[in-house]
Amino acid sequence: MRVSLFRLIAVRLWILLIVLGAAGCASSSPRDPAQIARRRAERPAAYAALSQAQKDLVDQGKVQVGMSEDAVYLAWGTPSQVLQRGDASGEATTWLYTSSTTDEFVNWNYVEVRGPDGTRYLDRVVTRDFAFRDYVSARLVFRDGRVTEWEMLPAPGSRTIISPGVQAY
Repeated sequence: MRVSLFRLIAVRLWILLIVLGAAGCASSSPRDPAQIARRRAERPAAYAALSQAQKDLVDQGKVQVGMSEDAVYLAWGTPSQVLQRGDASGEATTWLYTSSTTDEFVNWNYVEVRGPDGTRYLDRVVTRDFAFRDYVSARLVFRDGRVTEWEMLPAPGSRTIISPGVQAY
């Protein structure tokens, strides 16, 4: 079965556009003012119980040591993971937030093509695939329902991985 290079590239570009479009429409940043307003509307009593200084931080999508779990939820939304741990000093809850980055895979492939005189030969082409990779972007530790430490973690760089070619028919 012979597939033209143009058609192969066009199909992959359409798939990439659909995936990126769906990802863009599916969610917005949890620190987006519209998302914060939605969470405030979900938990009006929790927002009303905050001090004015904490309300200002929540409205900006920021957290600080001493905030309650409700305040952090209002500012940053639902964590990706909640971990429980204990030691001699007591129990702690860790909230992890994640983000995504993309990796590009560049492949040299061979496709069968026909020359002008009808002879078949293998032609070398470049194909690209993209993969999404999640990473932990923030970590907060709670003791007795209050933030005792928090950190924002750097995003890993996007990677381009070049692989040797294989025959593709």
